[in-house]
Amino acid sequence: MTHHPPPPFESMKILGRADLIAAVSRLPRPIVFTNGVFDILHRGHVTYLAQARALGASLVVAINSDASVRRLGKGTDRPLNKQDDRAAVVAALESVDIVTVFDEDMPLALLEIVRPEIYAKGGDYDMNTIPEAALAKTWGATTVAIAFAHKVSTTALVQRIQASGP
Repeated sequence: MTHHPPPPFESMKILGRADLIAAVSRLPRPIVFTNGVFDILHRGHVTYLAQARALGASLVVAINSDASVRRLGKGTDRPLNKQDDRAAVVAALESVDIVTVFDEDMPLALLEIVRPEIYAKGGDYDMNTIPEAALAKTWGATTVAIAFAHKVSTTALVQRIQASGP
């Protein structure tokens, strides 16, 4: 058996806060920032991330930590995939430049570090009511809610799997 080194996206795209400032300073602008759980990556996620990336020259994705996901109330069995696995899958996408994980309920501290020109969320969010959008607007960022292109969600997938039962 031949052992291969980890793919480059794991070391080059998945960054902690300490490395984020330097990495963001090297990204082409405008930077788009988004965040989410991305538990079971599906067509809706990859379409959304590609559409978010198309809004700017770079895309930074902040992923909820496992503890943060549990606080969201998505269910005691969530997340199904651990944060390191979710970060690796998202980082492997061509549309994504940087992935970082946050443990807070909202990625406000990361948003302050990145200071993107564009803050994007899925179409189920009201950009007039979320704290991330309000913060991004303080430095003149544009906020965008991207309409869902496909009617699919991780919660619906989990429910369908559970309904099929053993």
